Amino acid sequence: MRKKIIAANWKMNMTAAEAASFMEDLELELKNFDGAEVVIVPPFTVLPRLSEIISEIPGVTLGAQNMWHETSGAFTGEISAGMLREFFTRYVVLGHSERRTIFGETDELVNKKVKAALAASLRPILCVGETLEERDAGRVHEVLSRQLKGSLAGLDTDQMLDTVIAYEPVWAIGTGRTATPEQAQEAHAFIRKTIGEIFDPATAAKVRIQYGGSVKPDNAKELLHQPDIDGALVGGASLDPRGFAKIVKAAARS
Repeated sequence: MRKKIIAANWKMNMTAAEAASFMEDLELELKNFDGAEVVIVPPFTVLPRLSEIISEIPGVTLGAQNMWHETSGAFTGEISAGMLREFFTRYVVLGHSERRTIFGETDELVNKKVKAALAASLRPILCVGETLEERDAGRVHEVLSRQLKGSLAGLDTDQMLDTVIAYEPVWAIGTGRTATPEQAQEAHAFIRKTIGEIFDPATAAKVRIQYGGSVKPDNAKELLHQPDIDGALVGGASLDPRGFAKIVKAAARS
């Protein structure tokens, strides 16, 4: 049984004080809850404060929004895996569509980051997904296959099992549009099939695949009820602790 994993990607939002207040409210909402793994993914500046808070909350872990693949050096503005580990960060989001489109990250670069994260005992949340133009052109499988094979190149089975995949249709991120449960399930099933081809079906059956793209409390349960959807990578809706808690609880009910 794959335990659901719900991650809150705060993107460039929340100060340390705001994050502390958020966690107070979230802890109350999820008191004694253990139906899903919860990951909070704040900006880098908030990691030190949240590291202290989250260590006291069972079932909640800390994630980072990005990292560089080198251990140190002249990479102004970047963060290494070792720096993230200093704050007991467990997960790191890699290959997010905003990193791919705004900052030009390629599958080859994402692959280097995935390998560096795993080498440092960080668990990657690897994002893949198509644009609206690619979907309309019937290229969804082509795009997902390319991103998966490029980003996962060179990993062994154990490393794959330590990796979470997040399917994020680019056209549904921050737009208010959401893939239908059927569209999301079809993409997730294809991702699992592709992982089975890269590794083996038994490994693919154990890998957790999240959905991301305008997930909200009112659509979470139906999405999370799909057989191949193992959680959610939540953007805007994760900035409200009560709304985010509803999404987390929907994962348990699914």
